[in-house]
Amino acid sequence: MAVLIFIPFSAVAAIILGHLALSEIRKSAGKLKGQGLATAGLILGYAEIVMIPVILIIAAIAIPNLLRARMAANEASSVGSLRTYGIAISSYAEECPNQGYPVSTLNLGPGAGNCDGANLVDRALAGPMPTKSGYVFHYEPGAPDASGKVMSYTITADPIQENTTGIRHFFMDESGVIRVERQHSATPESAPMR
Repeated sequence: MAVLIFIPFSAVAAIILGHLALSEIRKSAGKLKGQGLATAGLILGYAEIVMIPVILIIAAIAIPNLLRARMAANEASSVGSLRTYGIAISSYAEECPNQGYPVSTLNLGPGAGNCDGANLVDRALAGPMPTKSGYVFHYEPGAPDASGKVMSYTITADPIQENTTGIRHFFMDESGVIRVERQHSATPESAPMR
């Protein structure tokens, strides 16, 4: 019976079986043994019943804190990804001076190390709508100038599920300044991240 404490909702079974066992031992007038084992089963059953509210209180405190920690980690990861993009895009513009900034994040990803596949970011960040750590990234190149070079860009990072995978929204352009908003997508007018 003591083993039942490790099985969920076994407290009721431990209490019932403990009382039945003690009743049978008393009726046997000394012929049956095991009073200590039956008492231990009762104690463990009642202890599990007492622990249920304690466990629920701990869970009520811990789960929201874990969710906030996960969202903070997702936000930190998305800021790191934006910085990675900034470095990769600048490197791309130096390596491909005739094109300027890339027309797509696909140009930054795996390839031959040229302007079509510069090997500057991993596959997770090189897709048409990359997602990573609960955030979706959207890259938008600026209009090309008269010579066909792209001289500006914007990247936004938005939580996949608002208030679940993240709270803040991020924005970055060729200036390298990361801007932040809550409850809607960040823009060039949003406050710089501190």
